[in-house]
Amino acid sequence: MPWRNLHRTLIDRRAVGGAWLAIAVALMSHIAQAGDAGGRRRILVCGGRTALLTIAAADNDGRVEWSWPGATREGWVLPDGNILLALAKGPQAAGGAAVEIRRGPAGGEDTVVWRYDGTQAEVNSIQKTPEGTYVLTEAGPHPRLLEVAADGRVLVEFPLACQKPNHHMQSRMARKLPDGSYLVPHLLDFAIIRYDRTGQELARIDTRVADEPAARTWPFTAIALADGGILAGLTNGNHVAEYAADGSRRWLVTAADVDGAISDACGVQRLPNGNTMIASYRIGRGKERLVEVTPDKKVAWCWRADVPSVHHFHVVEVDGEPVSWPPLR
Repeated sequence: MPWRNLHRTLIDRRAVGGAWLAIAVALMSHIAQAGDAGGRRRILVCGGRTALLTIAAADNDGRVEWSWPGATREGWVLPDGNILLALAKGPQAAGGAAVEIRRGPAGGEDTVVWRYDGTQAEVNSIQKTPEGTYVLTEAGPHPRLLEVAADGRVLVEFPLACQKPNHHMQSRMARKLPDGSYLVPHLLDFAIIRYDRTGQELARIDTRVADEPAARTWPFTAIALADGGILAGLTNGNHVAEYAADGSRRWLVTAADVDGAISDACGVQRLPNGNTMIASYRIGRGKERLVEVTPDKKVAWCWRADVPSVHHFHVVEVDGEPVSWPPLR
């Protein structure tokens, strides 16, 4: 079935309340070098460490605005300034969790305004919908997608059609689309699947690369573009691919195209200028954690950082201009 009418998921355009409040945090001893092209990016970085920071060539140490004391799988800066995170399993959440956080005033404590605790091995993604519900995936013996109301009621639940032995590699960045379907990347299955609310498969993209049969092009992101296309980070294969509405591949950037700056392409975001920001989970050849690539595969900007691995991220501003909501990530 062709990929039709896959438009960007619109989330409540609530006005951002109040000023952004800086919290001085000595989180990273060597935060960044914004690479050859200069420029400034405000980014929520999620992974071994979690922080909202501004990276600029003129400020190689970066400026940390806010941080979370724990590892995360992904996160968003919501339009009202709240932070939405999928928490990695660990002391903060035995089976992983998802939280929405209202940031405290300068010097004040943050408040968790919503939380879901995973019941299996991991919670690997989180999204807040325009209706105020939360979409997440759980990995474990019974991999599933859930849509949960703010009051904790489970509104949608269905099993995911993926392999079960390797819990960690079952799914990543699931998203609900405007037509009510759900788009889920399944890593070891080499599949991006669109489901209806009952869990029936509506469409599938095979992310294997025909002329590279050994490439581990496991899908991490599945980003619905305005024309029905899909943008996917293909993790350990060091590829980022864009697929047309019929599922055929129409664009591909590899590590070879950017001198090794991509190494385990996890989080991906398409920016308003048409460039694509890519996280290297393992770290690129030139110590890149993030690299921004133009449509013709040129490096426009990069972040060289002596920090823990970046799993995903949310670019909030580019050179002082806010990225329109919803971000394509």
